[in-house]
Amino acid sequence: MAQNNSSEIIPPLDASSAPPPKRIILVSGLSGAGKSTTLRTFEDMGWETVDNLPLSLLERLILTPPSSASSVTPYEGRPLALGIDSRTRGFDAKAFLKDIVQLRKHHAQPIDILFLDCSDSELMRRFDTTRRRHPLALDRPMEDGIAQEREFLAPLREAAEFLIDTTTTSSHSLQLEIRQRFGAKNSLAPNVSILSFGFSRGIPRNCDLLFDMRFLQNPYWDKKLRSLTGLDAEVAQYIEQDPACAPALSKIEDLLLFLLPRYITTGKSYIIIAFACTGGRHRSVYAAEWMAAKLRQAHFSLTITHRDLKLPLLESQPEAFRGGKEYQGG
Repeated sequence: MAQNNSSEIIPPLDASSAPPPKRIILVSGLSGAGKSTTLRTFEDMGWETVDNLPLSLLERLILTPPSSASSVTPYEGRPLALGIDSRTRGFDAKAFLKDIVQLRKHHAQPIDILFLDCSDSELMRRFDTTRRRHPLALDRPMEDGIAQEREFLAPLREAAEFLIDTTTTSSHSLQLEIRQRFGAKNSLAPNVSILSFGFSRGIPRNCDLLFDMRFLQNPYWDKKLRSLTGLDAEVAQYIEQDPACAPALSKIEDLLLFLLPRYITTGKSYIIIAFACTGGRHRSVYAAEWMAAKLRQAHFSLTITHRDLKLPLLESQPEAFRGGKEYQGG
């Protein structure tokens, strides 16, 4: 195996404009043990993740924030998960551990090693199932490659602060364990997005839950309200006069408060809850805003988008007939 000739840590850069990561986890382990799943889970939890970066560049990575174009989320020193394994260029476990000692001297934030282990028989089964070759057994039996990699990584396994054996662990169970071990108290909660839209402009493809609000009385038919939206008090009052409004929204709220914790237990990272009406300007907007307020009261962090709110008001169209009646408005 090639020796690591760059074990000296690069002198610290000026970090005045780059908040360092709050925490650093170095993810390593046997090929096929779940490193890719682990890094994706860290990314879903809001961590910055980098795979197979030479350790000599870690110092610069710590002090260099992502470009504003690469992420819509402010950096703010979010934690870093870095994938390291036997395929990393110039990898040598003993030199790697010496570099970690130096990094810990230069940086106050925790730098820990997470090692993913797995039995030989299960690793062979996984490679057979995916029909992939072991990276260290391209021209020899798979058992030899696994044995060699296990020997290479033995010092790293011994020094790891965290060890997860994935022999009997499914991908889903591994994701949950990573979230439970390394997530913040609220990191298990999915990213909730509430969307309003109009059926007349098409149904979004990525809705997890969709509620059709066209059973409520339509403000569109009141000329004084037609140009307003579900954000206006007059429209809200009109919709609330419908006897079905309050009980329907209350039942939907109960359903969501029942379902969302169960999405958490399945490890679902994102959930989009959509409310729809005809034009996407009145009933769906009102319902989305009402539900967002209720979910925030229940301590869910969410975003809300009104897809069709700023689009031109739809007028009566010949093709908009359904059941012999013109299909208009919001």
